[in-house]
Amino acid sequence: MVRHIKKLFMLFGLIGAIQTSSAQLGFSHEIGAFVGAVAFQSDFGVRSNFETNSGNSGVALGIVHYINFAYRADCNCYTTDTYFNDHFKIRSEISWNKTSLEHFGEWVDDDLTSVEADKLRAHSGEAQNWDIGMQLEYFPRSIREFSAGAYSFAPFAAVGAHFVSFNPTVETTYGDRNPLNNNNFYSGWNTVSNGDPFVSSESGSTWSVVSSIGTRYKLTVLSDLFVELRWQYYFDDFIDGLNHKLPSNKAKDWNLWLNFGYIYYLD
Repeated sequence: MVRHIKKLFMLFGLIGAIQTSSAQLGFSHEIGAFVGAVAFQSDFGVRSNFETNSGNSGVALGIVHYINFAYRADCNCYTTDTYFNDHFKIRSEISWNKTSLEHFGEWVDDDLTSVEADKLRAHSGEAQNWDIGMQLEYFPRSIREFSAGAYSFAPFAAVGAHFVSFNPTVETTYGDRNPLNNNNFYSGWNTVSNGDPFVSSESGSTWSVVSSIGTRYKLTVLSDLFVELRWQYYFDDFIDGLNHKLPSNKAKDWNLWLNFGYIYYLD
């Protein structure tokens, strides 16, 4: 885990160097923070099931930094009026999210009394992730006009990539309660695993792609509020500590974030 945290800070240092060089080119900066809710879509529960989607939800926290191409901090003046400068920002962030996971849906209904249903009900976990990465945000409306107070809302869309350090937890109350004993888990996973692990509490690192839509609200001349809905897809299927090989496992882990934040313009 320490190794992956070091990777995160090395990447954060690289982002910081890029941002420092941008300051020397005359761009301005914004900083902020957000809190949010995460709906984790994993191998727990039943696909496209409302109870699963609402039950396997967690929390998120993050700090953000923006490069604002429309304004120059070194001279308190606007930059060259180009479409890119007036409609794009680069966002970097470091964030954390945590979700408790259980099995929901038809296979764990209370009226099911089979051994397999008991094993699923006894199995729980936790997904805990640290993210660091960058996004390119596009504002259809003029950034300059929004900064000047011409309108109160500035919608945006974004796409980017995050490096992720994950640290899942696997638990079971079935049998001897040992998460290393495959007999304590749903036997169908073991049958199709061909000897490969299908539950794991090993920490690791991977990449993910993110995309989001949202809007800013002009609070004061030098501050905004924002709300965003973000989709994140991981390139690893052990983010949740479970990677079964049943036909229903058609995609790697992903989640939805709903974030609310505050941004301050560095003058």
